[in-house]
Amino acid sequence: MVRTLATAGRLLRAVAALAALAGFVAGVPWLLTASASWPLSWIGWPQAAHLPGVAEVIGAVTSPWSDQMILGLLATIGWALWLTFVRHVIVEVIEASAHAAAARHGRPRPPVTGRGPIRWVAAVLVGAIAGAVLFDAARALTSPGASAAAAADAAARRPAVAVVQAAPTVAPAVVDHAWVKSLATGDAVTSAYTRTSAAAQALADRNLDVPAWARDAPGGVHHVRAGDNLWDLAEAKLGDPHRWREIYTLNRGHEQANGYSLTDPDEIHIGWVLALPAHDTDPAPAAPAPADPAPNDAGPATGDPAPANPAPGGTGAAEPTPGDATPGPATPAPSATTTAPSNAAPATGASASATPADSGTPSAEAPDDGSDREAVGAHDEAGISLPSQGWVSLGLAALIATVASLLRLQRRRRARLAFPIRASVEAQPAPVPEPLARVDAVGTARLGTEDDESHRPPVPAVSAPIGVDVDGGEVSLFDLPGPGVALTGAGAEPAARAILAAALATGTTAPVEKRPVVVTTVEIAARLLPDGAPLVGLDPDGTSFDGERLVVLSDVAAAVTHAEEEMIVRRRVLDTFDLDTVAALNARTDHAEMQPPYVLLIEATARHAARLLAVGAHRAALDLHPVVLGPLDGIPSVEVAADGTTTTTTGGDEAARVARLSTLAADDLAAVLAMLTDATARPEAGYDVELDPAPSSNAAAPVEAPAEPVPAQASDAPALVRLRVLGPLVAETDAGPVTSGMRSGSYFVLASLAVHPGGRTLDQLAADLHPEVHLATAGKRIRTDVSTTRRVLRTATGNPEAMFVIYDGATGRYRLDLELIAVDLWQMLTTIEAANTADDDTQALALLREAVELYGGDFADGADQTWITDHATTYRHQILSVYARMAEITEADHPDQAVAALERALEFDPVNEELYQRIMRIHGRQNRPDAVRRTLRRLEERLAELGDAEPSQATRRVAERQLRPATASGVRG
Repeated sequence: MVRTLATAGRLLRAVAALAALAGFVAGVPWLLTASASWPLSWIGWPQAAHLPGVAEVIGAVTSPWSDQMILGLLATIGWALWLTFVRHVIVEVIEASAHAAAARHGRPRPPVTGRGPIRWVAAVLVGAIAGAVLFDAARALTSPGASAAAAADAAARRPAVAVVQAAPTVAPAVVDHAWVKSLATGDAVTSAYTRTSAAAQALADRNLDVPAWARDAPGGVHHVRAGDNLWDLAEAKLGDPHRWREIYTLNRGHEQANGYSLTDPDEIHIGWVLALPAHDTDPAPAAPAPADPAPNDAGPATGDPAPANPAPGGTGAAEPTPGDATPGPATPAPSATTTAPSNAAPATGASASATPADSGTPSAEAPDDGSDREAVGAHDEAGISLPSQGWVSLGLAALIATVASLLRLQRRRRARLAFPIRASVEAQPAPVPEPLARVDAVGTARLGTEDDESHRPPVPAVSAPIGVDVDGGEVSLFDLPGPGVALTGAGAEPAARAILAAALATGTTAPVEKRPVVVTTVEIAARLLPDGAPLVGLDPDGTSFDGERLVVLSDVAAAVTHAEEEMIVRRRVLDTFDLDTVAALNARTDHAEMQPPYVLLIEATARHAARLLAVGAHRAALDLHPVVLGPLDGIPSVEVAADGTTTTTTGGDEAARVARLSTLAADDLAAVLAMLTDATARPEAGYDVELDPAPSSNAAAPVEAPAEPVPAQASDAPALVRLRVLGPLVAETDAGPVTSGMRSGSYFVLASLAVHPGGRTLDQLAADLHPEVHLATAGKRIRTDVSTTRRVLRTATGNPEAMFVIYDGATGRYRLDLELIAVDLWQMLTTIEAANTADDDTQALALLREAVELYGGDFADGADQTWITDHATTYRHQILSVYARMAEITEADHPDQAVAALERALEFDPVNEELYQRIMRIHGRQNRPDAVRRTLRRLEERLAELGDAEPSQATRRVAERQLRPATASGVRG
């Protein structure tokens, strides 16, 4: 009944639009002709057959105007407007035809710009007629059958639209006024894209308010985003786009937050909450596995058929179901960076029904919007579950990832350039402990890539993030209202650990004077840290440049006294400059003393409550932030459950905005503090390239497991496919690069297998490539990517039976087919190994130059996953050692070539100190003191960007030796 009424309404609108269009097209010319006949008499052109002269025109215009002349002028304007309207009608009909064709083929409808008021009238009228008559009427009047199903499927492909919101819980839309959707018709022809701003989209993503009718949905819920439609949702969430009818049936008639409800599959609104049916249905009878689907097929990929002549090792074995135990013995991978499956949070409720969100279409897919995070757990849209039962918000994860990025840069700074060069695919060990590996991975993805100009890690958007609010947004400790916050309940201490970590990790890459200071007591430190941990700050020896930022005092009285003294000092400074707030003071540039945020973390004691309230009264003005463990009168209290959720609050609404606090175990906090200590810039002894013996290899740290053997591949080895992983990921054949059909996920699978020649299990690939989603969901993505890779490469090479990516049933691993794929990384390492064992320097230099040619850039350049970063650091360091060895060979006869080689190495890694030492040494031997000074200044500038670090004492000694006057023998130090 509802559909019939909707169809009738659209047909009535179409009839009205048709009448209006006929009136404009036919009625306006009749009216103009009847009222003014020939309209140009006002310019001295009384008849169409008689062209006026110049004198006649001038005389007509300058003579007194009659009523008939004014009527003729108005008629002329009317004819011009009518001709413009007719032109726009023709253009809109053409555009409507193009939009209808795009909708039939499932393609995005091309946007139209430059519409004026007249064209808008034409667009509305043509759209109402075409949309209602050609689409709705056809769908309503067609008998049930194939054509009706096709029309319904086309309706389900309609992208979501934004409408005026009736409730504040749905993100407001920012409308592109060049294209506004006709909300009255909602048809496929006149619909235009409505784009939401990034802020509105983020707010919609964070909306955690789920209607009661959707909370028990068998397959969970989905928050509608711009561009969503029922067809794509069914494909992404249920594995079959034709199951959109189940989503429609489950949600039909339920009122949404904006006052509308789903009554037609062709209209869903941004911000709606859609309940999803269960993913698994009754299994169909077993059937023979089909061949790879065509490139335009969608849905989860099935296992590829076995080749006619299976390769040894079980290449024709059945491939595993994602998340299931792999068949066969499945020995551990030899890589030291294997991620344990336990790092992935277990699925709950709807999580088991999640499926890959990727489509299988040959065109380049859109970037991952994070929708699959719903499969990880109820709160994973806002945070990460830890193996220690802790929970970290995405803001705190980004902070920890920033510290890890700074540690990676510090390792690059200190790495030695050794010969022989260690030719290995093994990545350097990650700077974070295993329990925090997933936090680092997800936080890095949230941060994005490093800044190529400054080499300083990106700065998170929120300072001191301690949890999330009711909308899923990050809450900063520094933005809480009231005189402070008191933590009670089973999760009070874990939350205090996370607050301590968030405060100290904030500002790691900022100037020294802006980094927060935390003052606490011995008792609190003992309660928060593991047993036996030293109860000291980050810099007990006083050797770092930024001084002590974690001050551990004897008791509460000492801590409160310290806070009172800080309060007095800050108030006096503000009075000196006649200012009211520390924020205003820090915004000035005419004083030398910044006032960083100050956090007081103490236990609750009634004896010092009044003094603490006096400090908290100046919290906003003086940037002082008390945090109390235990209830205390006058301080807003938050009761924290063991999982971080806040169950009750006291003190009004001041603390009610926090819905969940991050929580950390004692060992996790100790790991974060250790990372902060290592990342803090401090004077370093360093090593002297001339005096300190070089290590036997360039490994950043000893590798416990045996190095994985590198397949020996010559640079000119013939192969059906050439995979380039050094630089942007590219697959090439004899015909050139494979430019269509390959998914970005397929390239990442190939890159992972390239750095693990022995193979990776499905769970290992999933944990590395998709740490932010549930293991089973990630595994299905991997299978889809592998199937797409095989299909596209078979088409590109003309070999319909080649596998390219082999599945070994005996070990449960995927690996690259060494006979069909050549990898530039393997070729580079093979060449380096040959240079290590060359008979003479001439042969070695030729091989080293060949290795340089094979290095096209950082591994998987442009990607920001942590496993890629660690591998890229290893291979970058190998090529730095290649350049250093080239400089050693050429320095005696061609010093300028040696400097050029080292300068080229600096382009790849501008923070490695040994490169600068080598350059300064060559310049010194060539009596170029100015070049030595320029090189040292260049290093100082680069390290200042790296957390305000400075060159090591050894590097300064190298520069001093090169700047000394030449000795009598002409030899420098």
